[in-house]
Amino acid sequence: MASVYQINKGMARPIEFKGLKGVYIGVLAGGLVLLLVLFALGYILRVPLLVLLPLVLLLGVGLFVLVFGLSRRFGVHGLSKYLAKRGLPRYLRFSSRRVFTGLKGGKYGRV
Repeated sequence: MASVYQINKGMARPIEFKGLKGVYIGVLAGGLVLLLVLFALGYILRVPLLVLLPLVLLLGVGLFVLVFGLSRRFGVHGLSKYLAKRGLPRYLRFSSRRVFTGLKGGKYGRV
């Protein structure tokens, strides 16, 4: 008797929520927690609510626009690839040829 198994075709797909993909969900959640802490700190320090509420709302809207824009522009892994590529040097500079002459033989073997 043969067994019938259900195949989950979404296992390799990245997590997505309301258009946000992958790591951006965590970035948005972390930003919202920071805004909550900022609001609580301002409230404790007795900052007037007419100043505090518009500031936190404006920063929240900016956070949403920024995170959704990054998600749309770079996709799931694109931002980490973009930041990694920016970290690479454009060229390498050597002060001697010893690096290359040592490759011909010696401890690195023949090339």
